[in-house]
Amino acid sequence: MTPNADGVSAKRPGDREPIARFHIIKEFSGFTLDCEAQFSSGVTAVFGRSGSGKTTLLNCLAGMVRPDDGYIEIMGRPVYSSGGNSSGRRATHLPPERRHIGYVFQDGMLFPHMSVAANIDYGHALVAPDRRTLRPDDVIELLELGPLVDRPVGGLSGGEAQRVALARALAASPELLLLDEPLSSLDAVMRGVIIRYLKKVWTELRIPMVLVSHSLSEVMALAEDTLVLSGGKKVAQGPPARVLGEPAVGAMADYPALENLVEAEIVRPTEGSRPGQILVGDATLEAPDVYGRIGERVTVSIRASDIIIATGKPSGLSARNVVPARLTELDVVSGRTLAHFDVGARLVVEIMDVSVREMGLRPGSDVYLIMKSNSVQVLNPERP
Repeated sequence: MTPNADGVSAKRPGDREPIARFHIIKEFSGFTLDCEAQFSSGVTAVFGRSGSGKTTLLNCLAGMVRPDDGYIEIMGRPVYSSGGNSSGRRATHLPPERRHIGYVFQDGMLFPHMSVAANIDYGHALVAPDRRTLRPDDVIELLELGPLVDRPVGGLSGGEAQRVALARALAASPELLLLDEPLSSLDAVMRGVIIRYLKKVWTELRIPMVLVSHSLSEVMALAEDTLVLSGGKKVAQGPPARVLGEPAVGAMADYPALENLVEAEIVRPTEGSRPGQILVGDATLEAPDVYGRIGERVTVSIRASDIIIATGKPSGLSARNVVPARLTELDVVSGRTLAHFDVGARLVVEIMDVSVREMGLRPGSDVYLIMKSNSVQVLNPERP
């Protein structure tokens, strides 16, 4: 490990030790955040209803809000402690610029008087030369912003603005990236685009991320670990598939809107009236609006309630997609049964409990998943 500007050896994102440990207590009028947890390397989601304390937690980690009590460690470095004999820690409160954290806000918060390039350069200029690990050109290439660099930010679409905000945060060479509802203001297509870029940030740069979201679909698409907050308290933490089955999560989740947001590869673009084909895991699916190049990666949305299960291979169907799958988990939450299937990628299906019993479904069951082609939505802006 290499000593950083604060004289402490910082742990790198690849280390398996926690990237963040904290116990944060922050009181407001009528509300108290009191949360103790730790985050490991990868993508961690903070999930909960509005007003549960998600953004306050991020602001405390970033140093924008000072807790009333507790401690915060980032990459093994103490960045906040209230001190006192009970904690055994020295009182500390590092300002945001010394925490080596990138922050992407819900509305982007770009500088309107600057161009795209100037916004990205601003983040880079904040970092001491000996701490720079990313150049603006590297970030522009990763997020495919080349055609936009000379444009004023006022003319950008919502998805473009979020990509620029992400680029500005990355250009500051952060050790940890915080994202506060980065997809909430985007339409479905742009949401799919940003999900794809966020996955690239982790897979290619290995910068760990903490993502605040109130969408279980986004959490399942991006996160390896999920912290669930309710009323300022931690009520659950673990892998999204397991947390999905927690009763406390069931009370706050919008299951009718649950989507499978999965990555796919274009096999055949749509041509005239002929549907296109995509590869999701090991499954080849037909979809009506597949635009792009063969081999291009896209994000696909399939609602959990739009998938039908059959125990034998059906025939004589109008549905174009019949896919062999293996059942891996069954969760009963708030009167709903969610079945998790492996098709080389994970798909979640909503099914009635009576159907589970009558079909004899259990983990390990081999079945077929049936989807109409128009239930498979490719979230790709490249369309005629």
